[in-house]
Amino acid sequence: MTSTSATPKASMDVQQACAELESCDALGALRWGLAQFGDGFALTTSFGIQAAVSLHLVSQLEKAVPVIWVDTGYLPPETYRYAESMIELLGLQVHVAQAQISPARMEALYGRLWETGRVEDMEAYLRIRKVEPLDQAMEALNVRCWASGVRGRQTDHRSTMQPLAEVRGRWSLRPLLSWSTKDVFYYMQEHGLPQHPLFEQGYSTVGDWHSSGPDDGGLSGRATRFGGLKQECGIHLPGMAGEGI
Repeated sequence: MTSTSATPKASMDVQQACAELESCDALGALRWGLAQFGDGFALTTSFGIQAAVSLHLVSQLEKAVPVIWVDTGYLPPETYRYAESMIELLGLQVHVAQAQISPARMEALYGRLWETGRVEDMEAYLRIRKVEPLDQAMEALNVRCWASGVRGRQTDHRSTMQPLAEVRGRWSLRPLLSWSTKDVFYYMQEHGLPQHPLFEQGYSTVGDWHSSGPDDGGLSGRATRFGGLKQECGIHLPGMAGEGI
């Protein structure tokens, strides 16, 4: 079961904070988060197609911020190699969040949950391999606020997001919320950041190898993920239905 024992800063005025954040650029928003939460501030990453932007930005902060990498055990080989190169390039302080149950054991007990075509099985998979490991890592690191690279144009849900909101008992900061795909591309070009290897193969987003695909003219962006059953993995949602398989 996901822990929500962390309590957001009781005195935080969310509307005032959002107003402040809307006047900040992305680096300024990260500096705001670090100033507000200190050692309780972290960044999450998937080392996906656009991850280099938030990783580079956080490396510019005056103090090292922990980077929590949710490794499902099913990422493409290209992602693992890309992660190693980015960690070395930017000198990141990475904490790997992984499920307590191995991929092989999960498949033996519950089957290949991503293959059934059932939304509830995909949600169970995502809860086991992504949401719970992240929440457990944040609990271990005493994280009170976590920043991510979500952008408002990625999904219907994200289009309704505010720069700061409570998610499962912690504050979620979104410094890139207003960015476009072009903003991401030009930032990476300006700072000489390497593209994820799968970008050249037509991927605009990538997660697990079995539930990601290149844009094909019919499907693009988040619609290529999770077998078309979902747009969100659950990390950015208040909670996910179901506590067991």
